[in-house]
Amino acid sequence: MMSSNLMIRFAQANDSVVLFELIQGLAEYEKLSAAVTGDAQTLKEHLFGQPKYIEAILAEVAGKAVGFALFFHNYSTFLTKPGIYLEDLFVLPEYRRQGIGKALLNKLAKIALERNCGRLEWSVLDWNVSAQAFYRSMGADILEDWRICRVSEAAITELANQ
Repeated sequence: MMSSNLMIRFAQANDSVVLFELIQGLAEYEKLSAAVTGDAQTLKEHLFGQPKYIEAILAEVAGKAVGFALFFHNYSTFLTKPGIYLEDLFVLPEYRRQGIGKALLNKLAKIALERNCGRLEWSVLDWNVSAQAFYRSMGADILEDWRICRVSEAAITELANQ
C-alpha cells in the first residue's frame, strides 16, 4: 500500500547529508559499513559540481527522506542509445512494503523514457533473494550469464602504470 504522503523528487544540494545518511543505511543493511569511506561533501560535489557524475532521486514520506535511487548514464553501443545505470536503490527497513521502491523505479523508468534511453540496468547481490524477486516482479531480467568486472583504486593505479 503506497503512502498518500509519498513524494519522489530529484535531490537538491541541501539533501547531500540526508542522502549520505541513507547510503550509510544501505551499507549497514548490506553488512558493508566498513566499506563506506566517502563523505557527504564529496557526494554533493559529484551530484552538483562540474562535471556532474551522478544524479539522485529521494523518496519522502511526510517530509522525511526514507529512500533514494542514485544513478548515472551509461551507453549501449549496440543500441546506439544512452542508458541509465542504477547504482543504488534503498528504502529504510521500516518503510518497506509500502510501494516506495516501486515508486522510485517507476520514476527512473519515466526519466529513462524522457531521455530516450535504451536500457535501465543495475546489479543485485546474489544473497538478496527478496530484492531479486521484487525486481523480477517489476519486469527486470536477471542476467545469469554476465559477471561484473571491477578494478578498484589501488589496482587502477597499477593497471594505468603497466
